[in-house]
Amino acid sequence: MARILAIDYGTRRTGLAVSDPLRIIATALETVDTRSLERYIADYCAREQVDTIVVGYPRRMDGSPSDTMRFVEPLVGRLRHAYPDKRVDVYDERFTSVLAQRAIRQSGIGKMARRDKSLVDKVSATIILQDYMSSSTTY
Repeated sequence: MARILAIDYGTRRTGLAVSDPLRIIATALETVDTRSLERYIADYCAREQVDTIVVGYPRRMDGSPSDTMRFVEPLVGRLRHAYPDKRVDVYDERFTSVLAQRAIRQSGIGKMARRDKSLVDKVSATIILQDYMSSSTTY
């Protein structure tokens, strides 16, 4: 079975997470500079078998699109065009940053390490992926 790659898009940094081949466990993968995101995805997909890409869909509390949506929708379109053989889904990412910060605090990681915003991005992508896998039985 192929992996699922999850993306927590940010205008500067983007967090990535990936499932194991059996799609049981979501694991933080990397935080990349957003300018190099699509190259990173191409390189990763060339090395690993991925058949689904999940992109966090940024919404406000009321369900309306957030400001970041203007960057995410074109990214989703480019991914669907570049990878017609892969499923590209969007998944509601509300609360993932808050949940990620809480999980990091509860993990016992030191105060200095918690200031690393790239860690929050990776953990957020992991939460998106875990929620996606938990909610979807069709992947």
